Amino acid sequence: MYAFIARSLLRGVAVLLVVSFVTFTLVFGNGPGIARSVLSTQVGSQPTDADVRVEMAKLGLDQPLLTQYGKWLGHAVTGDFGDSFFTNQPVTSILSVRAPVTLNLIILSLVVTLVASVLIGVLAAVRGGWIDRVIQFLAVLGAAVPPFVVGIALVFLFAVSMRLFPATGYVPFAQSPTDWARSMTLPVLAILLGTVANAASQFRGAVLDTLSKDFVRTLRARGIPESKIFFRHVLRNSAGPGLTVLSLQTISLIGGAVFIEQVFSLPGLGAAGNTSAQQGDVPVVMGCVVVTIAIVLAVNLLADLANAALNPKARA
Repeated sequence: MYAFIARSLLRGVAVLLVVSFVTFTLVFGNGPGIARSVLSTQVGSQPTDADVRVEMAKLGLDQPLLTQYGKWLGHAVTGDFGDSFFTNQPVTSILSVRAPVTLNLIILSLVVTLVASVLIGVLAAVRGGWIDRVIQFLAVLGAAVPPFVVGIALVFLFAVSMRLFPATGYVPFAQSPTDWARSMTLPVLAILLGTVANAASQFRGAVLDTLSKDFVRTLRARGIPESKIFFRHVLRNSAGPGLTVLSLQTISLIGGAVFIEQVFSLPGLGAAGNTSAQQGDVPVVMGCVVVTIAIVLAVNLLADLANAALNPKARA
């Protein structure tokens, strides 16, 4: 088990390094453009080429790209992502405010997706009928309709028309748990349409596949109660494929969260990254990308560990 954890951590670190380098190359590759954008904001006029060269030297953008990345990585491993080019605020300070909002949205969505998809998927596999058909329809609908479209519809229905929830904004949990729950309800619901239906469909398929196995028929032939067979053997063997699919959906969930934060004006990583990318504030962009990838890797690691605990073959 320890070897499995070590391999998973090494893969995660390798992925984080590759993604950070590719992103760094893309956002820092245009040094003159970055310097010109920063100067335009500061002086309010078109900077000269000489001004651009001076600003590039000031920001370290005149150095070879590998040298820049090496310096950035050396600071990043200590938790220092540099300062914003436009506000001079430390990126870690920005992330410490923005990341909890995104984490709230992602964790809530994942927990609700896990619980709801297992319950609905098992029910569809055992009962079938109209429940199964509804699940399949919602899976197709969730894949076809983007989360931000669902979010806009929810705002019009529950915030504008019925006035049950706030249309925009975020309230920290420490400030008011009730208002926090109300501010997170619509964003989470906007994400859940596609994720729950797809995950439930995968759990349904995994349960049906396990129920058709020979060992299940053998257990039934021995007279073991159906409830014990289902909860002790069928669910355990079906959890692995379902967890794998759920971990893969984390990427699309985070991608949807970026748009959802824009729709509901949530001050999260997606909103910060989008604004910073438009401004050319590349240190903030890099910080948002690294933290987002770290969240994805952490969720995938937890899913792998849970799968390995349920199925020893997965540790090989």
